[in-house]
Amino acid sequence: MSKKVLIISTSLRNNSNSEILAHEAERGAQDAGHNVEFITLKDKEIKFCKGCMACQKLGKCVINDDANAITAKMKEADVIIWATPVYYYEMSGQMKTIIDRANSMFSSGKKFSEVYVITTSADNSPNVVQTVLNGVNGWIACFDGVQLKGFLNGSGLEAPNDANNNKQILEKAYNMGKNI
Repeated sequence: MSKKVLIISTSLRNNSNSEILAHEAERGAQDAGHNVEFITLKDKEIKFCKGCMACQKLGKCVINDDANAITAKMKEADVIIWATPVYYYEMSGQMKTIIDRANSMFSSGKKFSEVYVITTSADNSPNVVQTVLNGVNGWIACFDGVQLKGFLNGSGLEAPNDANNNKQILEKAYNMGKNI
């Protein structure tokens, strides 16, 4: 069965390792016959959440920027794949900001039931991504019937474009998308 897959790449760096792996997951999901949309936050204007909670009544945020369009796409997806570099043992600030700005999803519904996470980091310690997973699982816990279905940790990738030189991690990213 074909699924609607939304991939959100949160790195702002060109040739970022997390975006390279996100594109491999995209290729795998497309090869599996899924309808895939890839969004990068590189060129998006996304302001911080004000905490006004108006979105709970309106079904969308009162701030007029790119976050509302992204949230609308999140609501319509069956699967969301987050791709983020790990900064100081946490998801990128851009990822956290878009999660905060998607607060309208709590009152206006959502379709997605599967979430996948791709992280990249220079540090290859197994604990480097635990706070990313904690944050994503905290967000997922706010929705009924949503599960973290997969996680890929691309660690030890120090320079931009390093992921392209690691066939094993590229294959894992491809297979993540292929097996959705």
